[in-house]
Amino acid sequence: MKTREILTIILCLGLLASCQQKKDDPEVLKKILTDYFDGIKTQDLEKLNSLTTMDFVLFEDGEILTNDSLVKPNPNVKSFKGSWTFENMKVNIDENSGDIIYYNHGDFIINDTIKTQVDWLENATFQKVDGQWKMKFLHSTTRK
Repeated sequence: MKTREILTIILCLGLLASCQQKKDDPEVLKKILTDYFDGIKTQDLEKLNSLTTMDFVLFEDGEILTNDSLVKPNPNVKSFKGSWTFENMKVNIDENSGDIIYYNHGDFIINDTIKTQVDWLENATFQKVDGQWKMKFLHSTTRK
């Protein structure tokens, strides 16, 4: 009888372990985020759209932006160079959704002469669409 009970327990534990949902690698979400900012840097609307859901929206300091508005030409900006550094990334991910909270530091050169730096507190949410991770929402607030 003891052998039967032990085998039953082992079988139940095996079934329980196989039923647990496998989490995706948090690095996948980090890569989407960094690729998204690379798309901003290169003003690549196709890349931005490939990384985001159809209803993606960006809230930045009280403004509502879309991928289109990020690459829309600004008559006051003849040239733009930017780089971003992400720190203190905290990633949460489950089967179909995820989010990242982080600090973002940007260094910019505008019109080949104006140098500026900006620090933000940001969070991004992600959703799995047809088996692929996409960024759904990005919220950005300037840090004081």
